[in-house]
Amino acid sequence: METALDQQVHQELMDARTDPAQSCGVARTLQVLDGKWTTLIVRELLAGPLRFTQLRSALGDISAKTLTDRLRALEHQGILTRTIHAEVPPRVVYELTEQGRSLQVVLHAMLRWGRAHPA
Repeated sequence: METALDQQVHQELMDARTDPAQSCGVARTLQVLDGKWTTLIVRELLAGPLRFTQLRSALGDISAKTLTDRLRALEHQGILTRTIHAEVPPRVVYELTEQGRSLQVVLHAMLRWGRAHPA
């Protein structure tokens, strides 16, 4: 049985497909969460600020170049901030912005879906 919320969500998705004047939220979300690594970086930062090496360790086999590229893109999009602390050696900390933290609901929906539909 389809609920009113299901109907509303379905209608919004259909409107986004057929009305070029409307900005498609799905496309925008995919633009931000571009690929596996970007999504996993956001997931790790939801727990709090991390340094580059902490992020790289948490993510496993990501290369330093890929991590750097993804962090720069997320910073450019306003999803995270990069703070350089004037120490020797310099300490760089990455933290989600309010906009970045708002992605928690998206990642939670992905988590629920993934658990409900295992490979």
